Amino acid sequence: MTTARPSYEQPPTLAVTSPQNTGPRNNGPQKEWPTMYDLPSEYPEEDGLPDKFHNLQPELLSDTLRLPTVAEDQIFTGSDLNVYYDRSHPNWHKRPDWFAVAGVPRLYDGTDLRLSYVVWDEQVVPFIAVELLSPKTAKSDLGETEREPDETPTNEQILQVPTYVIFNRIDHRFRVFTLVNGSYQEQDVSSGRFWLDDMGIGLGVWQGEFKGYPLHWLRWYDVNGEWIPTEAEAERQQRQVAEQIAEQERSRAEQERSRAERLAEKLRVLGINPDEE
Repeated sequence: MTTARPSYEQPPTLAVTSPQNTGPRNNGPQKEWPTMYDLPSEYPEEDGLPDKFHNLQPELLSDTLRLPTVAEDQIFTGSDLNVYYDRSHPNWHKRPDWFAVAGVPRLYDGTDLRLSYVVWDEQVVPFIAVELLSPKTAKSDLGETEREPDETPTNEQILQVPTYVIFNRIDHRFRVFTLVNGSYQEQDVSSGRFWLDDMGIGLGVWQGEFKGYPLHWLRWYDVNGEWIPTEAEAERQQRQVAEQIAEQERSRAEQERSRAERLAEKLRVLGINPDEE
């Protein structure tokens, strides 16, 4: 992760101009820079996802992401989605396997699903990006490749995402890099966990079954060190708690009935009919 960040200054906020013909975004002021409706969201000539893990792991990360100080509808997560970051070079983009942004509406302008994530339009940089290593992308994910002139830079450092995570599902290697003075420094994650203090949440390697696959996964945990459940797991836990409470009530009722029967039997032995008023 030693590639230097290209010289680039965030351009000043642009004044609002007249609406553009850029798609269905017609419920608010339009900007003179390209939005997600103007930029390509995918390239058919590129290879597809390497394996099913690249589909399931992002789903687990999104399902278990709970930020204690950010409303759920103000968190956006993307998987294999183009992230455009330089308005001076609007075709430059990265496509993390998964990333998350805090403080933007889940829907674009509160109305539409995103086709891409355009940093200069959203005005918020993702707080984390995750890359799942595969043989084809390993060098690029680790920032070890060079770009050709006028092509998209390969190093994730250009995005200036505060936390950059790499995970290899084959050997379960978990690596975390944090942005320090414009450069990434690798952190000690020998415990298999990393706490994001600014976000009040932690990320670690969890061994368990998700969607029927018993593997090692990246998963979020809370301030108590407990793995955050998915919605399905939370519902199952709630059902189990409800069943336990119902079973305790049935047991308590059975104990009361048995106690009443024993008392009645003792009264009969004494010649007292417990059924008479």
